Amino acid sequence: MKQYNEIKRKYPDACLLFRVGDFYETFGEDAIRASKILGIILTKRGNGSESETALAGFPHHSLNTYLPKLVKAGLRVAICDQLEDPKLTKTIVKRGVTELVTPGVSLNDEVLQAQSNNFLAALHFGKQRIGVSFLDVSTGEFLVSQGDQEYIDKLMQNFAPSEVLVNKPDKAAFRAQFGESFHSFFLEDWIFKDDFAFEKLTQHFQTITLKGFGIEDLNEGIVAAGAILHYLSETQHNKLQHINAIQRISESAYVWMDKFTIRNLELYHSYNPNAVTLLDVIDKTLSPMGSRLLKRWLALPLKDLAAITQRHDVVELLTKNTALLQEFQIQIRQISDLERLISKLATGRVSPRELMQLKHSLDAIVPIKELAEKSGHEALRIIGDSLNSCDVLREKIAKTLNPDAPVALNKGNVIAAGIDATLDELRQISGNGKQYLQGIEQRESEATGISSLKISFNNVFGYYIEVRNTHKDKVPESWIRKQTLVNAERYITEELKEYETKILGAEERISKIEAQLFEDLIKWVSTYIKPVQLNASLVAKLDCLCSFALLAIENNYSRPEIDESFRLEITGGRHPVIEKQLPPGTPYISNDLSLDSETQQIMMITGPNMSGKSAILRQTALIVLLAQMGSFVPADQVKMGLCDKIFTRVGASDNISVGESTFMVEMNETASILNNLSDRSLILLDEIGRGTSTYDGISIAWAIAEFIHEHPFAPKTLFATHYHELNEMSERFKRIKNYNVAVKELPDSVLFMRKLVAGGSAHSFGIHVAKMAGMPQTVVQKAKKILTKLEREHGGNLSDNIRKMENDMQLSIFQMDDPILEEIREELQAIQIDTFTPIEALMKLNELKRLVSKTN
Repeated sequence: MKQYNEIKRKYPDACLLFRVGDFYETFGEDAIRASKILGIILTKRGNGSESETALAGFPHHSLNTYLPKLVKAGLRVAICDQLEDPKLTKTIVKRGVTELVTPGVSLNDEVLQAQSNNFLAALHFGKQRIGVSFLDVSTGEFLVSQGDQEYIDKLMQNFAPSEVLVNKPDKAAFRAQFGESFHSFFLEDWIFKDDFAFEKLTQHFQTITLKGFGIEDLNEGIVAAGAILHYLSETQHNKLQHINAIQRISESAYVWMDKFTIRNLELYHSYNPNAVTLLDVIDKTLSPMGSRLLKRWLALPLKDLAAITQRHDVVELLTKNTALLQEFQIQIRQISDLERLISKLATGRVSPRELMQLKHSLDAIVPIKELAEKSGHEALRIIGDSLNSCDVLREKIAKTLNPDAPVALNKGNVIAAGIDATLDELRQISGNGKQYLQGIEQRESEATGISSLKISFNNVFGYYIEVRNTHKDKVPESWIRKQTLVNAERYITEELKEYETKILGAEERISKIEAQLFEDLIKWVSTYIKPVQLNASLVAKLDCLCSFALLAIENNYSRPEIDESFRLEITGGRHPVIEKQLPPGTPYISNDLSLDSETQQIMMITGPNMSGKSAILRQTALIVLLAQMGSFVPADQVKMGLCDKIFTRVGASDNISVGESTFMVEMNETASILNNLSDRSLILLDEIGRGTSTYDGISIAWAIAEFIHEHPFAPKTLFATHYHELNEMSERFKRIKNYNVAVKELPDSVLFMRKLVAGGSAHSFGIHVAKMAGMPQTVVQKAKKILTKLEREHGGNLSDNIRKMENDMQLSIFQMDDPILEEIREELQAIQIDTFTPIEALMKLNELKRLVSKTN
């Protein structure tokens, strides 16, 4: 326990698995936590004494069963092993922590998910920006960036790190900005220093500068990356050859989507447990590398027209040449997770069977390389030229390992025959042992006349001769009796002991030679880490493009036409997720849509709830997103200019945990949109203002639509609302056009046509929807009576009221004293609207308000 306590003091924040004989034991608080998480029995050591300690353990061979459960529960687990053979010491066995496994740092297959990265993140809060770095130690991907809180928040949501490292002094700031949703670990202040981080990175990459990686100007990001490398050394992860580059996440290279948009569009996560996400529909990849890359492409759609076009070109070729597509997919299906295999190799954790999997995967790359080179397509030819067939590597593995290599090295028979002469000789001795023993057994049986004599082996006596009691009087005096059983006696002989020494010595030497040869092979194969990683990335890319082609073929997607214009024209657009959820044989009602910055900037879409307004908004965003990922799209035809930002405010969600109502969440999301507009933005607003009273809501919706229309960037906008009063805006603002989702009124109900048509809607049909939902008839009838009464008491529509209010305002201004009016006119004329910030505008408005108040 003294030894345990000394080691535990070094890792106070970790659950310590302490190896004792054939068990891993936990003590004290660790035991209490482990027993609850693992469902194992909690016992006590020194029961009733002052040193009473809680105790819980499990067999050492069950580590791979229990370790993932502890890590997935968010624990950091320190594995403390015996560092010497207990047989070779007369004192307490020397022990030490051989690995610290945390949610973000694990190479265990049971902890990792094949289709997802397991990122460790670090955040550094600078004076003006936040630096962020992401590392997946299981694949070697190392990424870095920096920016404002909103950008970092978006990256954190996209990359979904399993663990986040933060400077201790920034603990409060981290929790205030990112909440409690991440497993976090707080490091000492001295780790987050510029010079320390620079030294860590240059030492690791063996460079004198970071310019070659294009990250030299990311000061805060470099600090975050340095903290990650330090953390790896602290967690006993020192074999990191596979982390041989660090890549910049360039904010300007990808389409901007804030965290609200990512959540609203349900790209790869949903708050509804049984919901189907976009990723579920489009992921037809066949390799783990491809699946992980597709998530990255979905999180970071391209803005580079040439790169998008190149992806579309490959997808088009594969949709037309289905034979080539099938050939690629046959080979990709045979490729194991190359990224994680090579990472295991670099860290010395690869098994013989996994090394053979590496060889078989590289075998499958050879025909892919040949197919790509002969395809006649430039982009595919580049992939083919870049793929490395690794001929020498594949030959070396095939020659050195047995084809049916075992799962673990200690299972034996790992190295092929003909590699080492001594090994072959020892195997001959060990392999012929059975025949030799049969010879002794037969000879002694004939010499003694004991027909039932047999030779066996156990760990206590080694080899022995067993004789039944009926024949024990025939046993020679030279045999030495070792054990008496009920019906038999067991003996040993000098010859058996000599043979035992020889054969057991041979097996022990075989094990040592195999281990050394396998270690030498791993070192040699490690020189191929970079080529294999390059192969993995190229196969992942090809897998994603094949996935897009298969998606297009199976779902009748078309190639979008993308250029530098500011238009968005969709003909026959469909929602990629909803159309897959329809019952078989049910056609999806497609819709046309047109937006530009000059004639039809804002489409005001009215219609009742359940009519399909939200679906039209979402499908527009998803079509644009898929197009800029490089995929074909669910539409008959799409012509569009590049989009640099996608904003959505779709659906309502309370944030009760921090005291924010539906309306507050809605206003936060809308404010984020209005403050970050660009001329290439696509804005999708659904039911703005519904979280407050009707007149408040309509007023806010009107003001927001007017703000977007008058904004100098004129961003393309879809504005869905059931406030049919907003139809009046098209008469006053030239680039706002009215559309509605068609509804057919039947005598007793309504039929939703799901078709977008020109013109506004005059009704909301809320009571019809309530009836369709199964609302009791008495409630529906009462609602109709109340509606009739309200319409009678409050005649006129909102737009009339707005006009009246504006006229009243103008009238009240012109009724002011002339000096005040003149002063206001001068103030207004002096304002330069283009240079005004929102806060300056509010201050000026307050100043004018004080002037007006002088007249009262």
